[in-house]
Amino acid sequence: MIVKSAEFICSNTQVSKLPPPVKPEYAFIGRSNVGKSSLINMLTAKKGLAKTSQTPGKTQLINHFLINDSWYIVDLPGYGYARASKSKKADWDKFIHTYLDKRESLQCVMALIDSRLEPQKIDIEFCNWLGEKGLSFVLVFTKTDKQSSVKTDQNVAKFKKALLATFDEVPDCFFTSAETHLGHDEVLNFIDGINRKFEKPEFDSEFYK
Repeated sequence: MIVKSAEFICSNTQVSKLPPPVKPEYAFIGRSNVGKSSLINMLTAKKGLAKTSQTPGKTQLINHFLINDSWYIVDLPGYGYARASKSKKADWDKFIHTYLDKRESLQCVMALIDSRLEPQKIDIEFCNWLGEKGLSFVLVFTKTDKQSSVKTDQNVAKFKKALLATFDEVPDCFFTSAETHLGHDEVLNFIDGINRKFEKPEFDSEFYK
């Protein structure tokens, strides 16, 4: 797939104010500072589309980006940001989980994992939650350029092993780098394959007003 256009559509914290669920959506989410915005900018070849920051927890809204006028990248707040208050964390968790669990046009959750780290409890717990909800997801390992391929392979193997404690099989995995563009074609081709089979879901039009 070639990305010919990518534009910001809206930001909000209310699922009812999102665009009507008539186009396929892919939710990008991961631990704070996992490199989510950089990855989105790399995939769309549009520097600055998603705002990058050295400050973890910068994304605090559900951000919709329309790609090729036909599908959405949905940039969700990072989880596990230590400086957020408990009440704010609870609010984030509620609207993120509501979006993921209820959004009719969500096709797949792109669970971003920092390839430099050994398995993090919060990432495993999030993947388990997705599994419990029966949500389709894949693992997208980021920042692979920051270390040797051997180290990346070791960390990925450990993550897969940790997941197999609760999953029968590990979902598809992608290796990415915003710097070298590793994974660009693989991720977009994966999305393109799902888009070709997309059928507009039934939904309550009164809800999205």
